Amino acid sequence: MTTDDQTDAKGEMSASRTSIRWIRIIPVALIMYTIAFIDRTNISLALPHISRDLHLDPQQAGTVAGIFFWGYLALQIPGGHLAKHWSAKKFISVLLVLWALFAVGCGFARSYHELLWLRLLLGVAESGVYPATLILLSHWFSRSERARANAFWLLCLPGAVILASPFSGWILDHWNWRVMLVAEGSLPFLWLAIWLVFIEDHPSEAAWLPEDERIRLVETLRRESSALEGSEKVPFLRALLRPQVFLLAAIYFCFVSGQMGLLFWLPSAMGKFRILSSLSTGILYTMPFIVGAVSVLLVSRHSDKMRERRLHAAAAMLFGGTSILLAVLSIPHSLLIAFTFIALSGVGAYGPMGAFWAIPTETLSPKIVGSVMGFVNAIGNLGAYFAPLIVGYLNKRTGSFLSGFTYLGVITLVAAGLTILIKTAPKDADARS
Repeated sequence: MTTDDQTDAKGEMSASRTSIRWIRIIPVALIMYTIAFIDRTNISLALPHISRDLHLDPQQAGTVAGIFFWGYLALQIPGGHLAKHWSAKKFISVLLVLWALFAVGCGFARSYHELLWLRLLLGVAESGVYPATLILLSHWFSRSERARANAFWLLCLPGAVILASPFSGWILDHWNWRVMLVAEGSLPFLWLAIWLVFIEDHPSEAAWLPEDERIRLVETLRRESSALEGSEKVPFLRALLRPQVFLLAAIYFCFVSGQMGLLFWLPSAMGKFRILSSLSTGILYTMPFIVGAVSVLLVSRHSDKMRERRLHAAAAMLFGGTSILLAVLSIPHSLLIAFTFIALSGVGAYGPMGAFWAIPTETLSPKIVGSVMGFVNAIGNLGAYFAPLIVGYLNKRTGSFLSGFTYLGVITLVAAGLTILIKTAPKDADARS
């Protein structure tokens, strides 16, 4: 049997013998972040209603959508560090309470400025959750499983849109945007108890894990961690500021620009072409995210199988960016074809994420990986502020979403090009560990 065959066999054995981890850890983390993503993005469906009630112009609406991501900078680096060196479980528990308070508060905003402040504080409260959860998953899943583990968890992103958009649209049709924000903002309070009962920080703390499986998993993760410790001898600050980290941040900035710009402005753009109820808009709006949910699983599974990250992430981004540009070109000729390409752009919006987020945990020392992932996520998510703002500005300037969506397609292609430059762990690293 070759080394590759041995590695594949080891991965298959791990998957079959550790299914309880996938059943217990992933669903609880997935639903937790699904709630976070709903509270972050449900404003996109409500923006037309909020704009009318609070008298917002398109640029102000874009600012309301994007201001969250300035607050989202606050706890990224300290959040990743605390999750690695203190407790991801406890840290996220505190954040669950805080973001619920601010999400509910958004439903009571009486003016543009009140809504801005509450969205900013919501960003602060959610800012440490993403890197903390990635660190938690790296404590529970070995390198041969990590892209798939990330992918199953990251189903929360398109899943939040798929599940919440029709429900949010139904609330908007029967009540109003305030009821929608308050109802969905209350969900973290309900999930906190489940999070505290089901989640542990490390396999060594899990009494529910069979002893032989726990020992084997702890040893595997220790070997992988030791190998990375041995390859990383530079000081913390120097490691954080090296070119690879800034390249990861630049890629994620461009990628998130395309992803979140599409998410926030697609409902408004759809409303320009056809008169639809909020429920109908919510249902159609889910199509790119259904495609995205399928693609993140397929791309990540293939990435783990081939033990390759860079090309998988870049190819998905290339496909997504091209689909957005083809949608823009198709709009004058056929709205059906244009929307088909928009649906296919979900491959680029979510497909790369499992493979992309496996790279830092496979190439960086455990001492710095939490902080680096927080830094990359913080800088990258500024794209989620600028993209809605730029699309809103271009819409106001031209009276059309065509130029704004062209920007989203181009910036996604830039992300694909930059991804080719990333240095990744060698394919045979699993065999060596």
